[in-house]
Amino acid sequence: MKANVLFRYRVMAYVTAVWLLVFTVAIVAKYGFDTGDTMLISQVHGVLFIVYVVFAFDLGSKAKWPFGKLLWVLAAGCIPFASFFVEPKITREARALIAGDATPATADA
Repeated sequence: MKANVLFRYRVMAYVTAVWLLVFTVAIVAKYGFDTGDTMLISQVHGVLFIVYVVFAFDLGSKAKWPFGKLLWVLAAGCIPFASFFVEPKITREARALIAGDATPATADA
């Protein structure tokens, strides 16, 4: 697995998490205080979430995650603040896989 797969996932995890928080604040403002509009924010978050799903699926397939783990990572993009806790754990695991791929293979010949 290449490091750029992890980098793409990390960037989208943070960007999507921040936009989800912005969207959450906009929803609270709209329905709690009857101010603002959420149309543009929701559309931006929707597009970013789709890109996040693609990159998380790419990382998961290359890391050979079980389906349940992939679902948990994808669900973290739907729960405010969850991505900030899930992303560092996934990054540690993926970096270990990348480091394992980078070590030279010993040939038994």
